[in-house]
Amino acid sequence: MPSKDLYNVLVETSKYKVRGTLWIECNGQRYFGPGPAELLQHISTTGSIRQAAIQMGMSYKKAWHIVNMLNENTASPMVIPQTGGTKGGGSVVTEEARKMIEWHGQLRERFAKFLESESIDM
Repeated sequence: MPSKDLYNVLVETSKYKVRGTLWIECNGQRYFGPGPAELLQHISTTGSIRQAAIQMGMSYKKAWHIVNMLNENTASPMVIPQTGGTKGGGSVVTEEARKMIEWHGQLRERFAKFLESESIDM
């Protein structure tokens, strides 16, 4: 909650919303946020990095970059690509990735509550 002194600075008839973006960093670099979470969910649904990228309007190269970055910065892979087979291959989203998606979702809920608590309705 903003301090009472702030109420003397703001216009009485206005609404002030505190906004923000939440992501997780690893070694000073953005690592996990809404984009990677959505990509993992699409990979899980489609079984394909290529199809997930298409659904997000993202290049296949960018999707692969995100998958590689996720896999390189976790104790075990988040996405396991599978090659070959009569249908080509595919990709599997691991249980670790599902845990990360869930944790990030919980963080976002708490963050949204924090932002709302800091907003001012005059």
